[in-house]
Amino acid sequence: MIKHGLDPAQLALGGLRVLELGSGPALAYAGKLFSDFGAEVIKVESPAGDAWRQMPPLVGAAGAAPESALFAWLNTNKRSVTADDANAEDGAWLARLARTCDVVLDARALAAGPGILGTPVWQAAADEAQGHEPIEVALTWFGESGPYSHYAGAEAVCRGLAGAVHGSGPADGPPHMPHDVQSAIVVGLSAFSAAVAALTGSGQGSRRYVLSAHEAIFSVVEMEAGMVQDQRHPLRRLGVNRFCGTHPAGIYQTAEGWIGLFTHTLPQWKGLCEAIGRPELGSDPRYASGPERMARADEIDALLLPALLARTAGEWFAILGDKKHPAVIVPTMETLLGQQVHRQRGAFVPVDVAGVSLEGPVVPLRLDAAGPLPGGRAPVKGAHDLYYRTSGLDHRPRRQLSRVAGERLPLQGLRVVDLTMGWAGPLASRTLADFGAEIIKVESTGYPDWWRGANFTEAFYRDRLYEKNSNFNLMNRNKQGITLDLTRPEGKALLMQLVETADAVIENYSAEVLPKLGLDYEALRARNERLVVLSMPAFGLGNAWSNTRAYGGTLEQASGLPLYTGHPDGPPAMTSYAYGDPIGGLNGGAASLLALFVQQATGQGRHINLSQVEAMLPMAAPFMLEQSARGTVSPRQGNRHPLHTPHGCFRCAGDDAWIVLTVTDADWPALCRALDRADLAADPRLAHASGRRAEEDRIEQAIKSWCADRDAETAMELLQSAGVAAGVVRPMSQVLQDIHLRARGFWREVERAHIGRYTASTAWFRTGPQPLPIRHVAPTLGEHTEAVLSGVLGLSAEQIASLERQGITGTVAKPRQAREMA
Repeated sequence: MIKHGLDPAQLALGGLRVLELGSGPALAYAGKLFSDFGAEVIKVESPAGDAWRQMPPLVGAAGAAPESALFAWLNTNKRSVTADDANAEDGAWLARLARTCDVVLDARALAAGPGILGTPVWQAAADEAQGHEPIEVALTWFGESGPYSHYAGAEAVCRGLAGAVHGSGPADGPPHMPHDVQSAIVVGLSAFSAAVAALTGSGQGSRRYVLSAHEAIFSVVEMEAGMVQDQRHPLRRLGVNRFCGTHPAGIYQTAEGWIGLFTHTLPQWKGLCEAIGRPELGSDPRYASGPERMARADEIDALLLPALLARTAGEWFAILGDKKHPAVIVPTMETLLGQQVHRQRGAFVPVDVAGVSLEGPVVPLRLDAAGPLPGGRAPVKGAHDLYYRTSGLDHRPRRQLSRVAGERLPLQGLRVVDLTMGWAGPLASRTLADFGAEIIKVESTGYPDWWRGANFTEAFYRDRLYEKNSNFNLMNRNKQGITLDLTRPEGKALLMQLVETADAVIENYSAEVLPKLGLDYEALRARNERLVVLSMPAFGLGNAWSNTRAYGGTLEQASGLPLYTGHPDGPPAMTSYAYGDPIGGLNGGAASLLALFVQQATGQGRHINLSQVEAMLPMAAPFMLEQSARGTVSPRQGNRHPLHTPHGCFRCAGDDAWIVLTVTDADWPALCRALDRADLAADPRLAHASGRRAEEDRIEQAIKSWCADRDAETAMELLQSAGVAAGVVRPMSQVLQDIHLRARGFWREVERAHIGRYTASTAWFRTGPQPLPIRHVAPTLGEHTEAVLSGVLGLSAEQIASLERQGITGTVAKPRQAREMA
């Protein structure tokens, strides 16, 4: 039967059964990714129901009990069963049900601590015979080891400790904290990717992956770890919409609406100056580089603010787009839902809840006939109890599995040609590399990856500064690197030969680049019909905005998120320097993994047309759903939480020292004890969040007074000892030295040519107590050209030497003039 215009038999994950244990938005989003691609996802709730069923916005038709629109969106196309943790019979039944599943997504540790993971759910007793062992992905706040492993966690707490809060907000604080669902999307994507990688490698057996939300959330600010090491980070908060490296890179009011700018290169600055009628500023040496412009940010804004008020956001978008300047309309949710580029792509899908049909963001991993389903409805609590306690137990998993022995990685044997630069694309390919795929990264000596550096001075070439950028080194571990000049027939021919041997190609060039080179999808497919190709421009391919220039900050601006982030009395606020890059990269990695799983099953190749702006939209789901339901979005609440209170960022003793804390009804007595405020504990009006919300100012003042006398580390330890979820708001310089991350081996000291020792991150998933090894550090320019051309394509030593003499390959970057003379 055709469902939502799609054939269920064609859906990427059709025929799989997934058990979803625990609660929280990260688990729900991981399960949603499965269910929206056709898997039978069984959500296990307590008899009282999932707590997120109460998460605003609440909606309902006249006469119907209101329900959470956000819960409905997170749980489309799932089944629901109920089970009591304290009931032994329910435990035995869950063990039987788990053995019918291909995958178990287990988030029980988020509430109960990692100790609960010691016995898998499919073992009712520790000594029970195993039988089928499903793939297991366990979510924890801080992993199974390390000083924080026993800590109470929350999305905001992990975000603060990971360095993803400190850099955003007013210079004097408090830093900004975004909606919990944003961190949850990151963790859920990571869990889904681990599960799909394990499914792809399930011919070897099943695997168990344990994720730390803390480490997964770090991925959204990983670039800053490289900037700190390279001494390019200011080590302090610069203010709302001001991030280290360049200016203007913010949000500005126009005659109608807001325009987002991200001015990185000198040509972009010159184009902006021409657009506002001040071309002389484009050649003024005081503004020649991003750092120089950042030093004069106030001066530049004083020029920009009145100039940009002369036209509407739409007019500026068109004018600056013609000049290839990264600029976008920063939309309200009403504007976003009306943008035809997204409508034409089907970016908004129906979500049925409580008798009302709303619009929410589509899952952004587009596989055409293989999914995702365009919307759906969430299950009623316990709606499927009877079935899964009777005939549903007769189901057999796709494969009877036992645990993989040894260190083999699930994607071992797959080959990916990597045509990416910067952050987003290399993160997508690094995801596959970390799961064992062979990644062949293709650069050229004339156009190396711009994350090696984009300031092409004499020193850049003379001192090989392109080998000394820690951001490049962080993002390109576990890859081989070759050089080919794709503007020349010989280089293009060699690339095509590589494509013939590959399983996938990942590229993030501007939309027009590969077609100009004769290397678009149709050309690649003609050489390899089973090829998976991921393209990831800002707005996707094939629409009016496909050629829009964008950086990671541009993607965040275009999603509309800044209008709903920040303090109530402040301007629209971006979250980090390049938020859209890691989100695009994580989605690109997940989409590639999913397409490779389908390729393995069917032999079919496909072109994944990923829009990186669309990849940001799930983070805007709470606001989009509210706009759809009510025709408006509630005013910004700053750092306050829609469900829990108190929740916020509080100043501690010391220079720019802060902690994050979040308190549920169950935690409230513990907080009162920690604060030594028996009067608050004794007030019956404050026992529930609704009552505390009415007294939020008074409660927050009590917390501020307590924190002011304690340094942040002490405050965190005291609150955690009391059982309250709290964490230090760490700047990135502290994250690099964090005792928990160091104890877990998340940071590794490695050696690389031209740079010596540097600190490298490790993968955000683990199969045991130790991190996965870094098989090899990021490649130097062209490091593996000879090995790949000889070992993969069979070229002789003389053929390889000839290519280097002609300048088609090489290991030394060339200035443009030298390249053109070669």
